[in-house]
Amino acid sequence: MKRIPRQSVEILGSSVRIRPTWLACIPLAAIIFVVWNTAVQAQDAKPLTPEDVQNALNTIWVLIASILVIFMNAGFAMLETGFCRQKNAVNVLAKNLIVFALSTISFWAIGFSLMFGAASNEIFGTGGWFLGSSDPATYAMPSYLPTSVFFLFQVAFAGTAATIVSGAVAERIKFVDFLVFSLIIVGILYPITGHWIWGGGWLADLGFKDFAGSTAVHSVGGWAALTGAVILGPRMGKYVNGRASALPGHNMSIATLGCLILWIGWFGFNPGSALAVNESVPYIAVTTNLAGAAGAIAATFTAWAKDGKPDLSMIINGVLAGLVAITAGCDGVSYWSAVIIGAIAGVLVVYAVSFFDKLKIDDPVGATSVHLVCGVFGTLAVGIFNKDAGLITGQFELLGKQIIGIVAVGAFTLITSGIVWYVLKSTLGIRVTPEEEVEGLDVGEHGMEAYSGFVKEADILTGSYSSGTSGVDVGARSNF
Repeated sequence: MKRIPRQSVEILGSSVRIRPTWLACIPLAAIIFVVWNTAVQAQDAKPLTPEDVQNALNTIWVLIASILVIFMNAGFAMLETGFCRQKNAVNVLAKNLIVFALSTISFWAIGFSLMFGAASNEIFGTGGWFLGSSDPATYAMPSYLPTSVFFLFQVAFAGTAATIVSGAVAERIKFVDFLVFSLIIVGILYPITGHWIWGGGWLADLGFKDFAGSTAVHSVGGWAALTGAVILGPRMGKYVNGRASALPGHNMSIATLGCLILWIGWFGFNPGSALAVNESVPYIAVTTNLAGAAGAIAATFTAWAKDGKPDLSMIINGVLAGLVAITAGCDGVSYWSAVIIGAIAGVLVVYAVSFFDKLKIDDPVGATSVHLVCGVFGTLAVGIFNKDAGLITGQFELLGKQIIGIVAVGAFTLITSGIVWYVLKSTLGIRVTPEEEVEGLDVGEHGMEAYSGFVKEADILTGSYSSGTSGVDVGARSNF
C-alpha cells in the first residue's frame, strides 16, 4: 500500500509529523474563525429580536404571494385563449402579456399614490408619485413591510382588474383601444375605488368589508368589462334571428390549464392579503379551496341538469365563480359557510351566462358572469355569513354597509368606464372592421398566426380553402 507522505513540523523543539490534508485545514479554520467572530460582533452590536424575525417572515411571505398573483396572468392568458377561436389566439395572448406591463408602469406612476397616498381625503390619496418616497409614512400601508414589497403585491391586483376586461371584449376590439383603456383603469379608475375600500377612504370608515377584493378587484373589472361589451356590441354571427349561436373556443386543454393556474394563484391572492405570517393564513387557504371546489361541483350539476350535458366550460367557470365569491369574506366565514358561498356562486354563474345571452351582451369567456355577478354576490355574502357580524348572527348592519359599497363602486365604475369607452369609440374607433373580424385579429392586428398552416374559419367562410383537400386532412387540420 502506498504511504501518504507526511510533513515534519517543529513545535517547541520537538519534531511532529502532520499529514498534508490536515495542513490544508489550517487556513480554512482561520477563515471560519474570522467569519464567526465578525458575526458575533455584529450580533453584539444589534441583537436579533423576535420582531425582526417576524417582519422578515412577513416580507418574504408577501413577496411569495405577489409572485403567485402575478403568475395568475398566465392563467388568464391560457383561459381566454382557449375560450376564443383559433384565428384570434395571438391577439388574446398579446393583450394578456402587455396588460401587466402597462399596469405596472401606470400603477407605479400614479395609481399607487391615488390608492394609498397618505396625504389623502375620503375619495383619493396623494403624494409619493412614481413610488418616489422612501418614508413608509407617505403611504397608507403596514409599517412592518417594505414599500417595495407592498407595491409589488398591490400592482399584481391592479393588473387583474384590467385583465378581466380583456376577456369580455375579446375577438372584436382594436388592440390600441384596449391598451389605452388598460392604462386608464389601472392608473385612475381602479385606484380611486380601491382607496375607498383599502386606502382609508369613506367605505373603510363606514365599515365596509372586502378582505381580498370581490368588489375592489373583481367587480370593478366586471363592471368595466360589461360596459365595454355593451358599447362594442356582439361578435359577428353570435346572435342570429334573436337566438345565441355557439362560437366555441378552439382549445379546451389550455383553458383547463389556465383554470388550474388561477386556482393555484388564488392561494397568493387571498392568504397573501393577510399581509403577514399568522394563524389566519392557512385558515384563509382552506376557505378559499373549499369555495372553489364547491363552485366547480355546483356548476357541473347545474349545467348538466339545465342543458343535458356536463359542460367543461361551466366546470371551469364554476371553479372561478367560487373563488371570486369567497374572496371578500375568506377570513371571516366558517368552513361550512365557504362551501355554501362557493356552491351558490357555481349555480349563479351558469344562469348568469344565459342571462347575458338573452340580453345579447356577448362575453366570449364569461368574465361578467364570473367576476361581476359572483363578485357582487361574494360581497353580499360577507354581510350574511360573517361569523362576528353577519346576518347569521342576527345582525343586519353589516349587510346594509355591503350593499352601499356594492352600489357606490358599481355606479362609479359604470359611469366612468362608460365615458372612457365612448370617448375611445368617438376618437379612435374601438371595433375592428368586419373584414378583419372574419379573417381574424391575429392577421388584421398583428400580421401573424398562432397556428400557421392550420385551416382557419375565415378560409372556409371565404371559400379560399381548397376543395381538393381530403376529408382526413380537414378533420385533422380544421381546428377553429
